[in-house]
Amino acid sequence: MTTAVDLNALKQRQMATWASGDYAVIGTTLQIVGERLAEACDLLCDERVLDVAAGNGNVTLAAARRGCRVISTDYVPRLLELGAERARAEHLAVEFREADAEALPFQAGSFDAVVSTFGVMFTPDQAKAASELARVCRSGGRIGLANWTPEGFIGQVFKVLSGYIPPAAGVRPPSAWGREEHLRELFDGSIGELRATRQVFNFRYRSAAHFIEVFRDWYGPLHKAFANLPEADGKLLERDLTQLLDASNRAGPSSLVVPSEYLEVVLTRR
Repeated sequence: MTTAVDLNALKQRQMATWASGDYAVIGTTLQIVGERLAEACDLLCDERVLDVAAGNGNVTLAAARRGCRVISTDYVPRLLELGAERARAEHLAVEFREADAEALPFQAGSFDAVVSTFGVMFTPDQAKAASELARVCRSGGRIGLANWTPEGFIGQVFKVLSGYIPPAAGVRPPSAWGREEHLRELFDGSIGELRATRQVFNFRYRSAAHFIEVFRDWYGPLHKAFANLPEADGKLLERDLTQLLDASNRAGPSSLVVPSEYLEVVLTRR
């Protein structure tokens, strides 16, 4: 069984990974996911909304644009700074606070809606994170999530990556959050309703090489992988990613459009 010490060590490595590169370069391209989730949660003006593992704040901004009172949290301070810059540019009133998704510093039932896009799914202790989301959401409130599926493109990217950097033993993969049955297990006893919809986000780049260049420079998991692998293994990883991208590309030889499936989830707190 994985010990608490193992999970804490894994969390520290993850924090270093997501603090590397600059996730905001990638994150801003995903803004449409936050807008979709805000609509799926039917967010109302003046509702209290908590964005967990917010990154640079896509669903934070979507909720604030709808007149919600939003607190945006992440355990990477730099990402919160970038989210705050975006909020100031739009004159949106948002509170930004450093916080761990597995130990949220808020009282039970504090929020009408708790949301996360491609964030909380990466927590090492998935059961604890789910428990915290449910704890801070009021009875009758909503928990809104956007999670990459195992079968989708990003799920497959992490599968390729695991061949070069094996995942921690005894820890469920982040993409498990992209399975409805796993979410029902995680939130068992705390939700009254779960609505799950398979959605697609399209990554749009000039070519496979362009995608790899951007993600190698800015996306923490790939940035760290390429930085730490021996040169020969890095070339093999680039080859495998190129093959995956070319096989997934629906734009033909002149450009790159890669659909990536994710699960959009709205849970109603019991």
